[in-house]
Amino acid sequence: MKTVTLYTREGCHLCEVVAEQLQKLQQETPFSVETVDVDSDPALAERYGREVPVVMLDGKKLAKYHLDEDMLRRRLA
Repeated sequence: MKTVTLYTREGCHLCEVVAEQLQKLQQETPFSVETVDVDSDPALAERYGREVPVVMLDGKKLAKYHLDEDMLRRRLA
């Protein structure tokens, strides 16, 4: 099973939107989602700064700020 990692932070509206998209897509295609709060680790906070949400698939960056659902579907196929 593929793993999607969502780098996020508390109070981020775009992060909430992307999380909802991922939940919807999980109903179509099985994959796991790992959510990581960048503010929980100073190194992650420095690395991502305000550039969240970030979506990674199996360790490769797919999206920043917005998620293209069709692109993720293709990558999961």
